[in-house]
Amino acid sequence: MKKTWLVVLAVLLVLGGMMGCGYNGMVNRQEKVENAWANVETQYQRRADLIPNLVNTVKGAADFEQETLTKVVEARAAATSMKLDPKDLTPENIQKFQQAQDQLSGALSRLLVTVERYPDIKANQNFRDLQVQLEGTENRIAIARKDFNDAVLSYNAHIRRFPNNILAGIFGFEKRGYFEAAEGAEKAPEVKF
Repeated sequence: MKKTWLVVLAVLLVLGGMMGCGYNGMVNRQEKVENAWANVETQYQRRADLIPNLVNTVKGAADFEQETLTKVVEARAAATSMKLDPKDLTPENIQKFQQAQDQLSGALSRLLVTVERYPDIKANQNFRDLQVQLEGTENRIAIARKDFNDAVLSYNAHIRRFPNNILAGIFGFEKRGYFEAAEGAEKAPEVKF
């Protein structure tokens, strides 16, 4: 009888240890997702911080089309006002966040295409420096989004595997959403002068 209790106790200890490892693994992966999300937000904020300098440089370099600049400023305001809590990274919320960022990207693209008509602006060293910084930021955003999706993949796969899926359900670990390509991204933009 005493041996049976020892065996039961040993089995319970082993199972408890395995559950603890599973839970800790979920917590680690969840933290990686949240860290990756913070990196995404940092890169988008970097872009948003560059935009006022870009707009002021363009304004100062030429009598520029005010409507284009206004759209960039409005899109920046909309994109920076959209905040997403790392605990609520559902596919729907990420899509809303991405839509605001896509509007800003579109406005910036229109600005840069319109600038092509103004050789004085393109020759301005400040504008060229800002354009290079924006291009670098866009690359950083792409990398941060990829890293975020990689972290989400690891987390989602971990919480869906057996026996982790049982622990995930008990402790409330839920799937996180991915960044996805914007609708129409498969079509190359058309530039006309």
